[in-house]
Amino acid sequence: MQNATITVFGGTGFIGGQVVKRLAQKGAAIRVPTRNPNCAGHLRPLGEVGQVVPVKLEGDDRASIEAAFGDPTHVVNLVGILHERKDGDFDRIHATFAGDIAALAAAKSVAALVHLSAIGADEASSSAYARSKAKGETAVASAFEGTTILRPSIVFGPGDGFFRRFAEMATISPVLPLIDGGKTRFQPVYAGDVADAVVACLEQPRAGVFELGGPEVKTFRELLSYMRDRLGRRNWLLNVPSGMLGWPARIMEYLPEPPITRDQLELLKYDNVVGENARTLGDLGIHATPMEIVVPDVIRAFARRRVEVAAT
Repeated sequence: MQNATITVFGGTGFIGGQVVKRLAQKGAAIRVPTRNPNCAGHLRPLGEVGQVVPVKLEGDDRASIEAAFGDPTHVVNLVGILHERKDGDFDRIHATFAGDIAALAAAKSVAALVHLSAIGADEASSSAYARSKAKGETAVASAFEGTTILRPSIVFGPGDGFFRRFAEMATISPVLPLIDGGKTRFQPVYAGDVADAVVACLEQPRAGVFELGGPEVKTFRELLSYMRDRLGRRNWLLNVPSGMLGWPARIMEYLPEPPITRDQLELLKYDNVVGENARTLGDLGIHATPMEIVVPDVIRAFARRRVEVAAT
């Protein structure tokens, strides 16, 4: 990718930083549209001087996207939200915004577009998040012929939301809720592997959908037990029917970062694993990283930060 110029939407995020790092190592020039370029300074040292350039993204409308787009050879869209501030945010970000990026990529005849979706994307889902992800896939594939769509399961790594959220809960509450018995299955995938998949699909464009999961399938109960044990805690795992959490989740939605939302309760009704006939990391030549190699360090780092904060 030595002569490539790549615009990465969502480049300041958890997965985005890993993508930008890998692209910089391969010599690409990287443009990162962001609402606040001053908060993207951590990306600049990932490349040589001037190689990684954060640019102002004024809004999520088409004109703002076009103003920040540049003239790339390749485009990546990693933008996503886990909860809505107001009704319609999922569709606005996951479908309309994504579709506008794809349309601009087509208009500029870029060589490849990689779009990050999610396992479980389904317009028939009871989850608004999952429906919006499916709408986004349709919008992107319709606007840009040859789009690569990557659907990861839950993603782990330094700074991940899943383990951090429940680790925080484990440190302040003696009880961890097993929603509907914790039977929902996940296939956690390492953020670095997702980033490698993005790069692979830019280097050798592949149209269609890939589902990204790690080497192990774990139930929600197993994941909470694993995290609790690594923290050295003795939290009680309490079976809670999802129906009992509707009102508490509704109240939590008023928080800036709600620990659970009503829509996430809907998501937990569906397994989040790679489909039987799906193309996977293996088809991209990537060996999935086991949780045990990464997550213990992530949890230890979280525990150290808690101790440091408590000591100040």
